[in-house]
Amino acid sequence: KTLPVISIIGYTNAGKSTLLNTLTHSRMLVESRLFATLDPASRRLRFPRDIEVIVTDTVGFIRDLPRELMVAFRATLEELEDADLLLHVIDIANPRFEDQIRSVEAIVAELSLAHKPCLKVFNKRDLLDPETVEHLCRRHDAVAISALATADLKPLISRMQAIIATLQEPSRDPGAASPSTEPAADTQAGEAAANTATTTDCG
Repeated sequence: KTLPVISIIGYTNAGKSTLLNTLTHSRMLVESRLFATLDPASRRLRFPRDIEVIVTDTVGFIRDLPRELMVAFRATLEELEDADLLLHVIDIANPRFEDQIRSVEAIVAELSLAHKPCLKVFNKRDLLDPETVEHLCRRHDAVAISALATADLKPLISRMQAIIATLQEPSRDPGAASPSTEPAADTQAGEAAANTATTTDCG
């Protein structure tokens, strides 16, 4: 069976490659410049509930991309068609982050991908006060992280795991027992996520 694919998208320099590095303990190139990630990189990630996925990084989005670069840009994003979940990484410390959200969402719509499940991830939360971060997360239904801190990824991993599990439910064996929905079990899984998720390179 094909593994679910989680694709990391976002405006350039939002912290996508850094998140992939921390999430999967890999060492991808991380640079603060446009299009530092030119080729998608993929890693396998296993969640605590025995759900295995492939996580991919993509080229950074940019507003008003020159027409001559649009063809090449679109070509690098073709793999997004296979994504089961989009992780939209956003630099919440950027004063224009809401404009960047709109730019990314516009490109996603142009690529006819707006129907795909998308989870907003507010990166660099450590640069803002907690109350502001909490308010923005509620407003945008987002998860706040610092991509450099492994411990910060527990809530994100829990949300990713829950979404993928939900997407897989229609293909479950009707006679199979339903997974536990007790709060204590969910909390335990979320707390253990960052410590028990394992990764391998995709070859």
